[in-house]
Amino acid sequence: MGERSQGEVVKLSLGVSRLYLVTRPEHLQQVLRDKSDNYVRGGDALQWRPLKRLFGDGILGDGEHWKNSRQVLQPLFTARRVDSLVDRLAEAIEDAVDDLDEPARTGQPVDMGTVQAQIVCSAIMRVFFADKISVPQAMRIMKAQDAIASSVMPRLMVPWAPLAMPMPGDRTFRKAVQLIDDTLLPIIRATRETAETDGDDIIAALWRGRTETGGRIEERQVRDDTVSMVATTTETTISVLTWLWPHIAQDEQIAERLYEEIDRVVGDAPVRREHLRELRYTRQVLDELLRLYPIGWLFPRSAVEADVIGGVRIEAGATLIVSPLITHRMSAFWDRPEVFDPDRFDPDQVRNRHRYAHFPFGGGPHQCIGMHLFYLEAMLIVATVLSRFRFSLQRQSVPGVKVAAALRPQERVEVILRPVRSVSA
Repeated sequence: MGERSQGEVVKLSLGVSRLYLVTRPEHLQQVLRDKSDNYVRGGDALQWRPLKRLFGDGILGDGEHWKNSRQVLQPLFTARRVDSLVDRLAEAIEDAVDDLDEPARTGQPVDMGTVQAQIVCSAIMRVFFADKISVPQAMRIMKAQDAIASSVMPRLMVPWAPLAMPMPGDRTFRKAVQLIDDTLLPIIRATRETAETDGDDIIAALWRGRTETGGRIEERQVRDDTVSMVATTTETTISVLTWLWPHIAQDEQIAERLYEEIDRVVGDAPVRREHLRELRYTRQVLDELLRLYPIGWLFPRSAVEADVIGGVRIEAGATLIVSPLITHRMSAFWDRPEVFDPDRFDPDQVRNRHRYAHFPFGGGPHQCIGMHLFYLEAMLIVATVLSRFRFSLQRQSVPGVKVAAALRPQERVEVILRPVRSVSA
């Protein structure tokens, strides 16, 4: 659909719904940034209504609750604050990567999706949740989130269906949400008692937060935002990096440039903050991964008032479908869009490209507050793993894309790791 439209706004005929597909970068800027007050993440928007049962009205919603949550959480994710945590993240990631020494020594295959989940959970739970959520608890939440992402798809495909109407996946969804609540609610309630004096982790910060009128944030919103932040600080990194290994394994030049940079910048030292600014090609590789596999692949918006986009009249109440997955793969905006090519993100090319040709974290006021964290965390993981190991794939293919609430690889990516010292010996 995106290719056939060549970037023009397209009205989709889908029952009684008024849907418009928006793909051109200048139109996306109008919707996501310039007129963001008119295009909202309403509770009845195409994708949001089914997921609202998990995430509620907080940081992933809109309106007053979103403003309250954003005000509390934004200071925790500023570039300056996240930068100050880099070395703590690096140490936690290094500790988790130590667990790969044994399978590398014995030649035992490892599932990189599982490995990345363990590394990410170890780092994020230590640095952002003060170990109030244990790694085993976090891993159970990850498994529940994966079940939710797939089980909600029938409702995303028919968003006009009443929530009271039974549909495939509902039982799985409810069980997964219950598991998350059973895990997190006792932790959230225990934190309330010590929040005023106990640290700067996300849950304590939410309890200390205030609404715009000066009142306390209620337990339901603390719960909603804790669930949202566990998801957004972990899921993107885990899923996106799973596609990294087969892509670099299939292109020897990309692999060699990545290895050379990491070996030159990091060497035998632990990866630390000062290394990251020098890992420029590593950042380009991550940007290209996000082009092909944006986790936030669908951003529906509801028009508050009538408007005109690209000469097409948008009625009040209409739903706009904004999809990085579509825009990022359109030949109207990208040369050979199906090819994995990190050189697209050479600084000269980036300067000559519209800001909204590449928007894996959305844009405007609702741009994901975890964007800076993703880049730092992903660069630390890639640099730490590849400074210590080389790898070979068990299956020589790039997994297809499983479209769920967030994109997932269709198959596991299993690799055999080898210590770098034995490679260079």
